[in-house]
Amino acid sequence: MEVGQKVKVLKVRDQFLKGVQSKVGAIGTIKGFKMTDASSVGMIVEFEDQTSHWFFEDELETQE
Repeated sequence: MEVGQKVKVLKVRDQFLKGVQSKVGAIGTIKGFKMTDASSVGMIVEFEDQTSHWFFEDELETQE
């Protein structure tokens, strides 16, 4: 996955983030990366409504 690429949110691991749960099925654009710990990198995704959140790679699917 690369910055500028369109992605679809497949799932959200953290079930307690209700605002983020509403993004399942939404398509956004990768704007950057976030180190989550020593072994994981998250993708910062921005949506059409100008909101953004970070996701793990397995929560996203690339779009053409």
